[in-house]
Amino acid sequence: MNDAGDEGGLIGAPVVDGDWEYQPVRLPPDITRISATVQLGIRAEFGGWELARTLLYSDGTRKVWLRRKVSRALQAGLAT
Repeated sequence: MNDAGDEGGLIGAPVVDGDWEYQPVRLPPDITRISATVQLGIRAEFGGWELARTLLYSDGTRKVWLRRKVSRALQAGLAT
């Protein structure tokens, strides 16, 4: 299920794969490249995400995958 983001992007549910957590983000074509950069920069600065992969579709839609290391404190079964 996707939620609308602050800049109109669609954010997918994070997926954990080994030591990494991935989150897909789809940015509509009406979002400028600068706005997309700012939005992803904020996620990197405050959420610890880094850019893993990008796709640019012919209609101008961008799909990016963000990733970050899984925090050991957040893994199920571990005490904090």
